[in-house]
Amino acid sequence: MKQLRIFLVIAAVAATMASCSKDYEKVPLEKFTIEYVFDKDDSLGTYANKFLNTIYSDLPQGYNRLNNDILDAASDDAVSISTSTTDVSLLATGGYTSYATIASETPWASCYAAIRQANIFVSNIDVSPVKEKLPNGYSIRYAWKAEARFLRALFYFELLKRYGGIPLMGDSARKLGDDVQVARSSFADCVSYLVKECDAIKDSLRPNPVVAPELNSHRATRGAALALKAKILLYAASPLFNGQNIDANNPLTGYTTYDKERWKLAADAARDLINERTFALLPNFKDIFITQNNSEVIFFRQGSNNSTIESTNGPLGFAKVANGRTNPTQELVDAFPMANGRAITDPQSGYNADDPYANRDPRFGMTILYNGCTWLNTQLQMFDGGQNKPAGQTPGTKTAYYMRKFMGNFETATQYSDITSHDWLILRYTEVVLNFAEAQNEYSGPTEEVYQVLKDLRARAGIAPGDDGMYGLAANMTQDSMRQVIRNERRIEMAFEEQRYWDVRRWRIAEQVLNNPLHGMQIIKDGATLTYNLVSVFKPSFSKKMYLYPIPYDEVVKNDHMVQNPGW
Repeated sequence: MKQLRIFLVIAAVAATMASCSKDYEKVPLEKFTIEYVFDKDDSLGTYANKFLNTIYSDLPQGYNRLNNDILDAASDDAVSISTSTTDVSLLATGGYTSYATIASETPWASCYAAIRQANIFVSNIDVSPVKEKLPNGYSIRYAWKAEARFLRALFYFELLKRYGGIPLMGDSARKLGDDVQVARSSFADCVSYLVKECDAIKDSLRPNPVVAPELNSHRATRGAALALKAKILLYAASPLFNGQNIDANNPLTGYTTYDKERWKLAADAARDLINERTFALLPNFKDIFITQNNSEVIFFRQGSNNSTIESTNGPLGFAKVANGRTNPTQELVDAFPMANGRAITDPQSGYNADDPYANRDPRFGMTILYNGCTWLNTQLQMFDGGQNKPAGQTPGTKTAYYMRKFMGNFETATQYSDITSHDWLILRYTEVVLNFAEAQNEYSGPTEEVYQVLKDLRARAGIAPGDDGMYGLAANMTQDSMRQVIRNERRIEMAFEEQRYWDVRRWRIAEQVLNNPLHGMQIIKDGATLTYNLVSVFKPSFSKKMYLYPIPYDEVVKNDHMVQNPGW
């Protein structure tokens, strides 16, 4: 298999140590061996720890990772401002094949390379006599080993949600000459393996909250293992893999029979983490993404203090150049309820189509930049010909919106500055409670526990409780009605966090929502009067085979045991 090609250990270790200390760099290249990194005399485990940190550096980076676009621009939540063919437009229209994949969104090779590095670590760390202990008395060596296993499980999950069942490589780091003709494991076997891994490592990982977060907050913890397990089980219980398998009798593409109990497993796994009470909703929604080590962050990829998110996605029309790359759709805008929690289609919501952004759910203004809101000490002009939607050679936003989420507090600043930390949140507490609400509703219907999750999220957002204390939620909802509310709440809470793209797939609704035109708003200004017109801005296309990615062509032709996904 080309993408599963095996590298010499010496090459892997040499690459790993590229950023080590000057003293280490003095060692000749040929000395970069397993014995050197996992030194039986190194009681500090110095180089083993450096090796582990390089595996962390392989974690996915969500911010504009698809050649300056975010993955959600290939869903119904956003479009790219680019007028050329982009990776996200190819993803959104099915413009890829097994031999012409989207490089920025085909992680087969990178995930298996990281899995191999994790296997090297797992297979060799026991040699290092690391003496340091965690507060619970466990050797830090056991925690490191558990971290490598967690990272391996996470990389496997990244593959699983894209391809279905994938080859499981065990703990061994294969060498040149080894048999690499490994068949895909069934979807069920992959889920079982990953869940068992999470259970096996949870008690060896650092407990939450971590000691010395300035050094260790990026590390996988017990909470991360529990959150990953809950997420894996949620996907396993979801329609795409549980009851609506795209190839009904194919165990590689999902379970071949429906089992309601899978929803209970998912709900119970999420409840386990909730009941530990080591994480909590952060009172200010906007601060979740720009305040490090807050109560909602479970696991993240380290970023840095910079203004890259702002300069990539900020509005056009300012002296400080920004590219306005991510344009939210009207479909996403309309998903936000009013400040009373009622949908804009509800006659009692108070929605005014002539003043469409007034009195909306506060999360709307924390997620999206719109006409009339304040940014860089300026009232944004999203009307045709306005400062932030210019015509000519550099036209502005396609939809009359720009992304606000993840950015620093630059409403009243005059320019961007590198003061905001931009870690990419891979697992956060809001997702855990939403996972619980979804799974519990699917298993038991809209129980009080399910209602309470939505009330808590809406209270945190700043939605008014109302006289009935329901935050705009209808009483006595059916399971179907509650399902739609939960899905919408997930959409607006997790916008641009690489959730919607996968959610419409696992819910098996992509054929409905991604075969319709996506819209923006055309705003015409005539004196003091603004006129709002809905306009089509992009037409995605989705076919059944796109629920799973194609196995890269080279993998199929190089491996006699590799089976391609249906339709590819």
